[in-house]
Amino acid sequence: MNRNTANRTRYMAELALMAAIIFIMAFTPLGYFRTPGISITFLTVPVAVGAIILGPKGGAVCGLVFGITSLIQCFMGGSFGSMLLSINPVGTAVTCIVPRVLEGLLCGMVFQGIRKVSKNSAYFAASLACPLLNTLFFMSAVVLIFYHTEYIQGFVQALGVSNPFTFVLAFVGIQGLIEAGVCFLLASAVSRALGAALKAA
Repeated sequence: MNRNTANRTRYMAELALMAAIIFIMAFTPLGYFRTPGISITFLTVPVAVGAIILGPKGGAVCGLVFGITSLIQCFMGGSFGSMLLSINPVGTAVTCIVPRVLEGLLCGMVFQGIRKVSKNSAYFAASLACPLLNTLFFMSAVVLIFYHTEYIQGFVQALGVSNPFTFVLAFVGIQGLIEAGVCFLLASAVSRALGAALKAA
């Protein structure tokens, strides 16, 4: 086996491992903290780690796996996702999958871009970018596709907001901060340790 083949095999094995971790987390209590509205997700952690270790393409694949598991959750009785699915199945698939692919892709690009200036800062920046991009893209899709539906307007009225921007701020609120904080701390620590271990291997 030549070096290129060995590196490719190793890359695919690492990518498969990250995908497996995302699937396991998605369907166990490790992946979500359930709330009446949007659940707090910790799946941005393995997506960020995958994007940092495996690059933008690997991050995009990890994001795709995250998105697929998110869509599957809509069929399994999650209140928010199930309602979106009943309103617009295609729109729900787009909302679940596309933002997560972009999240992983851009997280990897952030890491690679900042690493040229400061490797340590790149770990922190990418680990923070991943959950922020997840929230930004996911809620943007919700607003673009579902904002004028009766279901989302019910939240708008309950929250007492008057436009999509204030709706997103009020609806995400503390949940988005928790996601960002957890991913920032865990993903930066895990990716740095994993990167060092893989380099030494």
